[in-house]
Formats: sequence, structure tokens, C-alpha cells
Amino acid sequence: MPWRVGPAARAQGIRPDPYRVWMSEIMLQQTTVAAVKSYFEAFTARWPTVSDLALAEDADVMAAWAGLGYYARARNLLKCARAVHSEHGGVFPDSYERLIALPGIGPYTAAAIASIAFDLPETVLDGNVERVMARVYDDHTPLPAAKPVFMAYASALTPRERPGCYAQAVMDLGATICTPRNPACGLCPWRKSCAAWEAGTAKDLPRKTPKKRKPTRLGIAYLARRVDGAWLLEQRPDSGLLGGMLGWPGSEWNDAPTEDPPIRAEWRTLPAEARHTFTHFHLKLTVKTALVPMDRTPTRGMFVEAETFDPDNLPTVMRKAHALTKSK
Repeated sequence: MPWRVGPAARAQGIRPDPYRVWMSEIMLQQTTVAAVKSYFEAFTARWPTVSDLALAEDADVMAAWAGLGYYARARNLLKCARAVHSEHGGVFPDSYERLIALPGIGPYTAAAIASIAFDLPETVLDGNVERVMARVYDDHTPLPAAKPVFMAYASALTPRERPGCYAQAVMDLGATICTPRNPACGLCPWRKSCAAWEAGTAKDLPRKTPKKRKPTRLGIAYLARRVDGAWLLEQRPDSGLLGGMLGWPGSEWNDAPTEDPPIRAEWRTLPAEARHTFTHFHLKLTVKTALVPMDRTPTRGMFVEAETFDPDNLPTVMRKAHALTKSK
């Protein structure tokens, strides 16, 4: 993984860069390593230090994040980078207490940076570690109620020597061997100490409280293209889903969206919907398209010239709506 520093490098005195550790941990929240790797490499190549990122334009960062999802992370990324740049001289603080005081950094991320980058004996507890703890102790307490229980287990196992290496090892154990389905118990270095393996219950753990069924919300997206090829886009409010991102003007997302076209035109409704699933709900977008003359002024949003428009800079749900215009 491009954000890791291996044992050989550590033996030579090369320490993990807190900036790269922080960047990877923010990107990896609710996102797979496979999806994160290319984004991490692109971000760190374009903004190699936290101060470089702090001085970047919001729109550039949000566009570079497009497609990775959970866009509040990108906003928090900028807030944190600017706090480190302005309040700490571009150097990440080296204590859990000061790390957790930074915007966008919670208990898990603060512990991960403290242990991995600064080798402090802080307890790292992510989903992978929770699963390992549940199985090692054969604890059937359902999540999320079990979180403090698993934290106590994990804290008791965290060593004072090389805690950063341990934190990465136990996370990797959960990601590659102690997996949610079909754990490779025969390869596990903790097998002989694993109470769930002894009891034959590993596949059943961790237990989880059943989730509520996700509701479905409806919305309308208006895709207006000017006769010269420019597209009408609108920047979403900073707060809320997809905050600060460019997207298609549209309605509120609810049970009965109200039509509110952003420009006077002859709107046509496409036969297919743009569908997307967020953390807490499913979304079905009705997509309306129109071709407008050069002298028509929108009531909201702005036209982006064809040569500068790139659908890859849009959030995934907005890209799905755009893709439907090609298949109509």
C-alpha cells in the first residue's frame, strides 16, 4: 500500500509520514483499499504536503475527490489541512489529544495517526479489529452495543513497544485472514488463542443488531445544454449530502419532489431513472433534458463551457444522470 512504511525502512529509521497516514485513513473510511489507492496516489502527487493541500482551491479538491463518495470527508480534509497549516505550522501534532482536536478527526483516526506515525500506544479500533476481537474472545454481544466491549479487549492487547506496527498488523489480519465470510482460520497466527475458533463460532461473529430498512427518496435532475455545448451546473450548498460539489440543478430529495426548472426551456423526461444508494437511503432521480439558446439566462446555476466540462469531476449520482443522456 502506498501509504505504508515497511519493516526494512523502519529499521533504517524511516518513519511514516503523518500526512500520508492521515490522508489514507480519511480516504479509507467506508471505502475499500482498491478504490482508494489511485485517489491517494493522485492526491499526494498533486499536493505532496499538508500545506500544499491547505492552499489548494476548494473546487479543485472536490473535483479530485469526485467518485470516491462520502463527500463530507473531502470538506473535512480541507478544514483539517488548513488547521494544521495555520495553527501547527504545517506539522501534524504528535499526541492523541491534539490530533483529535483537529476538524474531521475522530477517535479512530486520531489513534491511527498517533500509533502508526508516532508509535504511541493508542488503541486502534475499526471494523476489522472489532471482528478480530469478537472472534478472539468469542463475544456474542451485538454491534453497535459491543463497541466499548471490543475497545476494552483491543486496549488490553495493544503493546507499548511498536504499537504502530501492531495496529497495522491487526487491521490487516481482519482484512485478509479474519474476513467477514469464510475466515482463513488455518492461516491465522492467533488461531490457538482464538476462543471462537475453539468453539466453532467464528463465522457467526461479530453479531449485529438488524439494520432498519433503507427508505427510497425521489428527486428531479435538470440537464440543460446550451446550443454551443455548454452545460448548466450548480454548486450544492456546503452542508448536506454532496456539499460543495458541482452537480445538476434539481429538486429536493424527498417523497414528492416539486418541479423547479432552473431555466425556461422545453424539458423532456428521459425514460430511465438515475439510481444511487447513499448510506441512509436509496435515491431515484427523474432526469429531464433540454437544449437552450445562447441568450437564455438561468434562474440558478452557471453554464460550464464544453471544453472545460468533465463528467468525471461530478459526484457518482450526477455522472449516472449524465450517462443517461448518451443512451436516450
